[in-house]
Amino acid sequence: MTIGPVQLIALGFDHPDFKGEVIEELERLRESDTVRVIDSMAVYKDAEGEIEIEHLSNLTKDEAIELGTKIGALIGLGIEGEEGMEAGAEAGAEAGAEGIEVFTDEEAWDVLEDIPNDSAAALILLEHQWAVPLRDAIMRAGGFRISDGFISPLDLVGIGLMTAEEAQEHHEMAHERSADAKKKAAATAKGR
Repeated sequence: MTIGPVQLIALGFDHPDFKGEVIEELERLRESDTVRVIDSMAVYKDAEGEIEIEHLSNLTKDEAIELGTKIGALIGLGIEGEEGMEAGAEAGAEAGAEGIEVFTDEEAWDVLEDIPNDSAAALILLEHQWAVPLRDAIMRAGGFRISDGFISPLDLVGIGLMTAEEAQEHHEMAHERSADAKKKAAATAKGR
């Protein structure tokens, strides 16, 4: 099975108000072969930092069996219990024995730590199917990935791809929600 570039996206929500819009958009992208959701889950973190997980997916039954719970394996949730953690540890040990270094502790991303207390997050593992031919062409030309990342809306203004008003609106919404979540977490921690 050829797989395209894969990205883990963590989206935070203070008060989730899901009406199916996100799932509908992911389904539309899947139908157009733009992206495929490999795995997805909702993580709820209470005021004390305890985590509750709800597994979500738009995979077919065969795809789900083939791919399993990949986000849990990536971020160390051990959703499949001790057996899942043992299987992940064995796979990691085998890769290490073969000289494969996936990432170092310094490069690790602690997604669960980034989720503020008393909030929720949607974790979505996406395969960018549109990028397979481009990635393959780059590899055939001897190229390799050095880095990647999303560009802030404010930076897009500087290069003329977005108006200042649009960027300010995006920036304010993102920072307002992030600040609210941090204040709520600080107040909760202070009240203990």
